[in-house]
Amino acid sequence: MSKGAESAVERRNALAALWALFVCGASRAATTPSERRVAWTDLALLDGRVLRASELHEQAVVVELWATWCPFCKKQNPHLQRLHETAGGKGLMVLTFALDADVKLIRDYQRRYSYTFAVARISPQVERWFGKRRSLPELYVVDRNGRVVLREEGEMFPEDVAALARFAAGA
Repeated sequence: MSKGAESAVERRNALAALWALFVCGASRAATTPSERRVAWTDLALLDGRVLRASELHEQAVVVELWATWCPFCKKQNPHLQRLHETAGGKGLMVLTFALDADVKLIRDYQRRYSYTFAVARISPQVERWFGKRRSLPELYVVDRNGRVVLREEGEMFPEDVAALARFAAGA
């Protein structure tokens, strides 16, 4: 192979590696937002219950933005269900906001997969709390003081979802 061809192959390989880093980094980025705070209000859940703001202030809240048509959400939600079952009632709540317009579709999806974590519809209020959505799923952890202490974009590994239990009171 000539020097010019070797150089072209090296450049192409370097660009491919750089592109892979960019794509992987952009698809799953964890950040700790600086001063974003959530002033919880009462929320109407899709099961007919009203989740009181006072309940949300009593514990850390793992919030997920998701949609029934999102394949990454479909893979992550069983892990959130396990987190809900193991850490719920121990100072950590799982609260999700579905993007779908069809409430029946969301309820059917929730029933089909036996999800018992809290589900509400996305609203302008949710966007004010967390900013404009950039990916799906998108996950936040809000501490008892209303501070957003973690933000994850994209699907999380099962062990990373399980590790969110560390935000529970007394953990």
